[in-house]
Amino acid sequence: MQTKLTLRMDDRLIAGAKQHAARAGKSLSQVVAEYFLVCTSGSPVSVDETPRVSRLRGCLKDTGAAEADYLKHLEDKHS
Repeated sequence: MQTKLTLRMDDRLIAGAKQHAARAGKSLSQVVAEYFLVCTSGSPVSVDETPRVSRLRGCLKDTGAAEADYLKHLEDKHS
């Protein structure tokens, strides 16, 4: 059973959320429901990969880059 929910938010936040939902090809209700599902589930919910993430996946494989290198970079950048 689905129940109607009323949320009160800033107009700009609502407009931005509607744009985000449209770009994702979803209704705002779907986006909010998915968010609530993530918040209330005990385990991570799978999320569709964007095309950009798909293209980047594995691009550093066999480059010798290590997590320690990335952490060092972040430390240098933010100190």
